[in-house]
Amino acid sequence: MLDVLFTAMALLLIFEGIGPMLFPNKWQQFITQLAQQPSSQLRTMGGVLVTIGIVSLYYLLW
Repeated sequence: MLDVLFTAMALLLIFEGIGPMLFPNKWQQFITQLAQQPSSQLRTMGGVLVTIGIVSLYYLLW
């Protein structure tokens, strides 16, 4: 079970690093725009992403 967790973390780091590695200027613009969003919108976006992740994980594991 622990090896699956480490594999998932490694894949997360790889996917998260692709954007800044290949498109650093676009990534920086995206982060700047994201930082200017209201907190409520960021909270909603985070909640939607967490919900999608939980539902996906549920269907993948069961």
